[in-house]
Amino acid sequence: MMAALLYRLSCFLVLAVLLTGSFCDASEEVGIYEIKRCNFSVKITNYGATVISVILPDKNGKLGDVVLGFDSVDDYKNDTAYFGAIVGRVANRIGAASFKLNGAEYKLPANDHGNTLHGGIRGFSDVIWTVENYKKDSHLTLSYNSYDGEQGFPGNLSVTVTYTFIGKKRLRIRMKAKALNKATPVNLATHSYWNLGGHDSGDILSHTIQLFGSKITPVDEKLIPTGAIEPVKGTAYDFLKPRAIGSELNKLPGGYDINYVLDDSNGSRHHLGKAAVVVDSKSGRKMELWTNKPGVQFYTSNMLEDTKGKGGYVYKKHAALCLETQGFPDSVNHPNFPSQIVNPGETYDHAMVYRFTIHDHEASHAGY
Repeated sequence: MMAALLYRLSCFLVLAVLLTGSFCDASEEVGIYEIKRCNFSVKITNYGATVISVILPDKNGKLGDVVLGFDSVDDYKNDTAYFGAIVGRVANRIGAASFKLNGAEYKLPANDHGNTLHGGIRGFSDVIWTVENYKKDSHLTLSYNSYDGEQGFPGNLSVTVTYTFIGKKRLRIRMKAKALNKATPVNLATHSYWNLGGHDSGDILSHTIQLFGSKITPVDEKLIPTGAIEPVKGTAYDFLKPRAIGSELNKLPGGYDINYVLDDSNGSRHHLGKAAVVVDSKSGRKMELWTNKPGVQFYTSNMLEDTKGKGGYVYKKHAALCLETQGFPDSVNHPNFPSQIVNPGETYDHAMVYRFTIHDHEASHAGY
């Protein structure tokens, strides 16, 4: 009798893990946490470690929210655009939803035309993270323990992300992960959709952008890298000098959705290097992005279509841009790409810094 009862209990516990992803998910509460310094504020929810707002002044001192999102945390639970979330265990795409590692083949959930996108059907963007440390004028640290076999990936993985203010107008996001018992691929990314004119200001085609990557990893029709690394010079992908995002958009089928190989990365960066500079001349807002990772995915929200966002505003195609610093997509299936494998005892460390200023230097009264 007792043996049967223990057996039923063990089955229930296994089922609970399968449904929730971890024991702690069932008891964790979802909240919204604001870090604020002067007229610069960022709101984050521990559901998906998601950035839900970034509020900054424009050249006239008027505050505006420069990331797309929703009014309710519940809306993020049904979000297919990954607004503001931390995506993983492996961001971007894994071809054929499978890879081989140390003699074993791993099959993953296929959630994107036969491939795995942003960690699978229930990646890190759809779990509840634990609040580890929070100081309103300084930082927020969140953690998540990913179990062996979650979405098909091997090994237990301990993950943290810290959002930190540096000075008046710099935001640092640092993601760390430790493989506890098995080698596993790790490629985390933050998936904020930026519109420096304001989330409700229309499209970003007049924004100018400079990307510090002279090469890209071209893709096939399913957006899986071919394995080649090609120069951007003379193509529509060339943003080595600043120009409007929409200036050569007519040369591409749907818009930009490509990984840039950042210059001077030599496969991986051990220091922060500049990845991109974005300017919106109308608002005067300027954003610089720095990272220690070798790639950045430039995406012009090509698949947004009449998505109802904050304040009822409807987001359309090209309503924002994403700059996802990362390892190269599908690296697990391309030995010539920088490795994403983290072995037990090793620590994955991914840092990025956003620096916000006013492009019009005469508008210093805005508080920068």
